[in-house]
Amino acid sequence: MAATSIIRSFTLECGTRLRNVPVAYQTWGTLSPAADNVIVVGHSLTSTPDAADWWRGCLGPGKALDTDRFLVVCANVIGSPYGTVAPVSLNPATGDPYGVNMPQATVRDTVALHKMLLDSWGVRQVAMVIGGSMGGMQALEWAFYGPDYVRGIVPIGVGGRHSSWCIAWSESQRQAIFADPGWRNGHYNPLDPPVAGLAAARMMAMISYRSFGSFEQRFGRERASNGAFNMETWLRHHGDKLVRRFDPACYVYLTHLMDSHDVSRGRGRYEAVLQKIRQHALVIGIRSDILYLLAESEELAEHMPNAELAVMEGSDGHDTFLTDQAALNDTVLGWRKRVIDPFVLHRPLRKVAS
Repeated sequence: MAATSIIRSFTLECGTRLRNVPVAYQTWGTLSPAADNVIVVGHSLTSTPDAADWWRGCLGPGKALDTDRFLVVCANVIGSPYGTVAPVSLNPATGDPYGVNMPQATVRDTVALHKMLLDSWGVRQVAMVIGGSMGGMQALEWAFYGPDYVRGIVPIGVGGRHSSWCIAWSESQRQAIFADPGWRNGHYNPLDPPVAGLAAARMMAMISYRSFGSFEQRFGRERASNGAFNMETWLRHHGDKLVRRFDPACYVYLTHLMDSHDVSRGRGRYEAVLQKIRQHALVIGIRSDILYLLAESEELAEHMPNAELAVMEGSDGHDTFLTDQAALNDTVLGWRKRVIDPFVLHRPLRKVAS
C-alpha cells in the first residue's frame, strides 16, 4: 500500500505556491545508516507508485532494483490520481477539487517535490534513478542535482525533450477527451465523466506504445466470434480498462506535464546542457519504439559524457521496457554492479518511517 507524506509548502515553476501538498509513495528495502543507498524509480504516464506491480521482474532481492541492498522508492507524480496532489485533490483554499484550475506543473516540479520527500527522510545520496517514458524524463531531471547527490541515472525510452512528434500524440489524445460532450470544458460531473473521450485517448496511446510488427504478429487480420477484428477488441479493452481507474482531467494534465519536458529549458543550449550531465548513465533505447525513437536515446548517449547506450531489441515498441522484464533486468543489473555498486556503502540498514 502507498504511504503519503505532506509537504507543507511547495512552489511550482510557474510561481504558484501550493500548501499541504500530499505525496504518495511506496518503498521496498531499507535505508543505510549513511543514507546513501537509495534507488529512485520514476513511473510512466498512467502507472501507480507500486513499481512491484509493473516492474516485478526487476524489483526484489538480487535483481536490478535489489531490495536487500537498496531502499527503492517510487513516488507518485504531480497530477496523477494515485495520491499526490492532482486535479482530483481538494484545494485547501476552497475545499473543492482543483479540477482544471490546478496550476500546471512540469516534470522538473515533480522531481523537486520528490527530492523534498527524500530530504525529509535525511537521504544524503541517491545511488541511481531509473525510469521509462515519463519516468525517464524524471531520471534526466534528477541528474541536475549533481553527481555528489545522484550517482547514476538510467533513462529508458525517452529523449532529452519532448519532440513535436510526441506533442502531436499528446494533443490528439487531449482533443479526443475535449470532443466528448461530457467534458464540459473540464467541469464535468464526477459521477458522469467523459469516459468515451478518455477511452479513445487511451486507444490512440496504445497504438503509439506498440509497433507495426507487434500488431501484425499478435493480431494480423484475425476476427473474434462477433466479427470484430481482434485488433479492435484489444484496443477497446484497453480503453475500457483505463476509464475504470483513471481521471480524464488528470490525463489531460499529465500529457501537458510531459510536453513540458526539456532539460535545456532555462539552462542553455540543448547539446551543451546534456554535456553538463556528468553522472554515469545507462541510456536504454528500444529499436522498435515509434514514440520515442532510438535516435533520441542515441543523442543522449552521444552528448552525455559518461553515458553508454544499450538497445532493447523486442518488437513491442515503446512498451518493450514493460513487456521484456528479463532483458531489462539483465541489462540494468550488469551495469549497476559494474558502475554503481562499487561506490555505494553497504553498512547495516535502518528502517525509514512511513
